[in-house]
Amino acid sequence: MANHLVPCAAIVAAVVLLMPCATGYPWPFCHDSDNFKANSSYQAHLDFVAATLPMNASASPDLFATAVVGTVPEQLWAVGLCRGDVNATACFNCLTQAFRDLQNDCSYDKGATIYYDPCMLHYSDNQQLLADDESDLPYFISYNGNVTSDQARFNGLVAELVNATAEHAAYNSTRRFATGESRAGFEPKVYSLAQCTPDLTAARCRTCLEAIISQSLDGFQNLVGGRALWINCTYRYETAPFFDGPAMVQIAPPPSSGAPAPAPTVAPSMQPTSGTPAAVAGGGGRKYSRLPSVVVAAVLAAVTALNLAACLCFWRRRRRTAEEKQTYPMYSTVAEDTDMVDSMMMDASILRAATGDFDESNKLGEGGFGAVYKGVLPDGGEVAVKRLSQGSSRGVEELKNELALVAKLRHKNVVTLVGICLEQQERLLVYEFVANRSLNLIIFDAEKRERLDWRHRHQIINGIARGLQYLHEDSQLKVVHRDLNPSNILLDANMDPKISGFGLARIVGRDQQTQAVVSQGVVGTYGYMAPEYALRGNYSVKSDAFSFGVTVLEIISGRKNSAIYNGGKPDDLLDTVWQHWEAGTVVETVDPCMDGGFPEGDVLRCIHVALLCVQGDPAARPAMSSVVMMLGGDTITLQAPSKPMIFEYYQESPENE
Repeated sequence: MANHLVPCAAIVAAVVLLMPCATGYPWPFCHDSDNFKANSSYQAHLDFVAATLPMNASASPDLFATAVVGTVPEQLWAVGLCRGDVNATACFNCLTQAFRDLQNDCSYDKGATIYYDPCMLHYSDNQQLLADDESDLPYFISYNGNVTSDQARFNGLVAELVNATAEHAAYNSTRRFATGESRAGFEPKVYSLAQCTPDLTAARCRTCLEAIISQSLDGFQNLVGGRALWINCTYRYETAPFFDGPAMVQIAPPPSSGAPAPAPTVAPSMQPTSGTPAAVAGGGGRKYSRLPSVVVAAVLAAVTALNLAACLCFWRRRRRTAEEKQTYPMYSTVAEDTDMVDSMMMDASILRAATGDFDESNKLGEGGFGAVYKGVLPDGGEVAVKRLSQGSSRGVEELKNELALVAKLRHKNVVTLVGICLEQQERLLVYEFVANRSLNLIIFDAEKRERLDWRHRHQIINGIARGLQYLHEDSQLKVVHRDLNPSNILLDANMDPKISGFGLARIVGRDQQTQAVVSQGVVGTYGYMAPEYALRGNYSVKSDAFSFGVTVLEIISGRKNSAIYNGGKPDDLLDTVWQHWEAGTVVETVDPCMDGGFPEGDVLRCIHVALLCVQGDPAARPAMSSVVMMLGGDTITLQAPSKPMIFEYYQESPENE
């Protein structure tokens, strides 16, 4: 697969300047290929492969599978690969989700690729795509944060480790997978991973890894982490552990000689088969067009200048926009935070002008931290500016927490932080502007919620679930939100949801994702807190699952969960829905604004999943990856729910932490 190498690094650099931006996590790429029509043969082939390939890959000892279905020109070829250290269940879930996400991000495109932490999926109508096509490009990601001491030794250590790991993956593993770490004696320690598709020969695997290492490693100089993603092969290094199990490769740290770091032992003329790296940046999944030969010819005349400019601009941009990474459970090192803050700083004068000096007419809402204003930047871009109230000690802590978290999160269903301002006594967070504001302003308004037909409500429910799955399982930080409710769900112009309001969120370690952490105080919003959190201060990802279940029932019913204890009898939404569920009349709880315009089976399934999420026992609640699977179709049999715990305990407001 990886046997067509581009010989000229200068051409590569020139092409980088022409590349469109790529999306955030997960990383989908829509190829410049033909489209197919709904209900076509190609659609049928894609549906068949989506139903079979995840099972085939997860059942394989290599966690790898390919499929070829149909005949040209409607033939479909697909490949799925899971990371070598994940289990079969995680592999199956990841690839199943990948098929769903790709068909949303690259609707009706015959060729598409998507990368997650646990897996990669690619499909196309051309089985030779990996060898001959330039539309699917290696994707490079750098982590903000520099190693500030003994950088030469650190860079030499990284180069030696990633090459040793690549060598082991190619020649010492039939699965073409290896992990590595540096031994004690130099801080920070470095961890690495390399993997190829198992159908590559050892030599071709090593050639593929050599190519992406040589193309990217110089740009990762002094950085605490970097990774390169491609269909044929991938590598990654970080200063924090990120893989499961013991390292397969261990190397000793270099001597403390002060000598320059050795260059990576790779052939400098090697380049990946299918083209050049794409910079990490915001934006949706976009089609990657094949570069015309006339463009290549034109840039040759200025190859030296373009090479230098491309390298400088490309790596500068990636360092400013790549995802953040650090160890658990602390937020980050001082150096990382300083680097991050500097790169996102905005002038107070610009934000004052953008918001009309925080004019009341531009106010979008207000919370415990202060107010949020709509602003228009000089380039015409719309933003939402969160302004901390003067003298609010609670707001200061929440703002710091939100800054430390949201700047490191990248997902289409999580709100994006675009800038900050910490000057002139102002404490401001600048977010992307989300046109339809928060869900609570629509779903609890009798007139506005008529805009929400079942298609939009189902879309919102699925988007929230995917956003939570990212926070709990797929992000570099493992985050418990602790205040998920409709006021913290923003809706963009297409009614796609974005989770916001991270002031009360907490990072948890990988071993604490389902294990409860005891809070020093109970914070959150009345009616959405899980019983174990409200009563004992125990929170985990299962607490967020409970809040999600309540929110889903509110979206379906159009009714707020009052959680009020009236006359000695509980009178909340969960009790009402449960009574109807037992009586077989739960459809009667659906919002009458939809006037019966909904598929009953889909609605019943969503209510069923919501009831599973609000079980009194946290262990009985599904993980969000399972929720996403349950919501995605009727192929998974759902357990019967038990009666949810009724909220007679919520008689006092929770204290602030």
